[in-house]
Amino acid sequence: MQKFDFQQRTRFVFGAGSVQRLGELARECGGTKVLVVSDSGVVSAGHFQRGVDALLSAGLQVASFHDFRENPSTEHVAAGVRVAHEFQPDLLIGLGGGSSMDCAKGINFLFSCGGKMQDYWGVGKAQSPMLPMIAVPTTAGTGSEAQSFALISDAVTHVKMACGDPKAACKIAVLDPELTITQPERVTALTGIDAISHALETYVTKRRNTMSVCFSREAWKHLATSFVRVLKEPTDLEARSGMQLGAALAGMAIESSMLGAAHAAANPLTAQFGVTHGQAVGVMLPHIIRFNGQQCDAWYADLLRDIQPEVGTLPPGEATERLAAVVTHWVQLAGLHTTIQPLGIGSSHIVDLAIDAMKQWTGTFNPISVTQVDFEKFYEYAL
Repeated sequence: MQKFDFQQRTRFVFGAGSVQRLGELARECGGTKVLVVSDSGVVSAGHFQRGVDALLSAGLQVASFHDFRENPSTEHVAAGVRVAHEFQPDLLIGLGGGSSMDCAKGINFLFSCGGKMQDYWGVGKAQSPMLPMIAVPTTAGTGSEAQSFALISDAVTHVKMACGDPKAACKIAVLDPELTITQPERVTALTGIDAISHALETYVTKRRNTMSVCFSREAWKHLATSFVRVLKEPTDLEARSGMQLGAALAGMAIESSMLGAAHAAANPLTAQFGVTHGQAVGVMLPHIIRFNGQQCDAWYADLLRDIQPEVGTLPPGEATERLAAVVTHWVQLAGLHTTIQPLGIGSSHIVDLAIDAMKQWTGTFNPISVTQVDFEKFYEYAL
């Protein structure tokens, strides 16, 4: 049985309307001066103001930072740190999608510990205490609210840096499914596929353990039964709740067991061609499932029976193929591409993509070790 060292560091507050408790919860964290990090889309949707109103009603001083985009870069974080130095907060809130939460964590690293973002690439490099942080996700995707990692892109190389430390874990995650109803259809699709990929990858990694399997399996059940529902009926609050809980549970699984080759293959598509992460991982995931099925077919069969209990016992390899087909079907239903050529990527790019994929940390946790030749094949299959 695999060893593990797991500690749940984040308190989860779930329920429709939970954002109204933000002021109360900030006070419980000792906050008096709060810096809220939210992207412009969250501001436009009115969620940022709802959060700020809750903070102001609790008598807190509030400042904000919005000057960043999807896949926040080291430049965005540096700009946020300048705001933090001017305001001197004692609590940070990341209110928005994964980019808002990641940017807030990045600001926390540099404001609390100094240096530059590259200094924290890896695990456990924060040498000083960090500010308490509250995460309020408005999407159901990254699960960043449940993780101690910030994903920050180097502004020069465009490499995504995973910067993790137990001190960076959020004190509280506020899961209010009402906040996800206003997501544009494409954001629902992209973030949903990302969350599903997290559940599937964490379930089979080299570091899978008793705790991570619990989170992965439960995340999968929530996500697999809710994703098509939210695509068909965006205002279905029960389905939105399932997606948000599933994304958070998958984030908890990542914290314990990490990810795999699908994310390693997806990241170069984003870095080199600007492909949105959910699209990138969605197009690559079925091919990684088939590759991992050489070893993980029985585990994939467990997941398949969760959503298709009638399948019973299957011949070797059948569960893997069926699960890969399910993922491809969901990607299609979501209106996303299932091949990379429409994304402007051709056979001449495959070697460079494979070289970059080999540099990705997540690939080292794949259940079957992956070579450059393997990555080249994955991209060829995806053409």
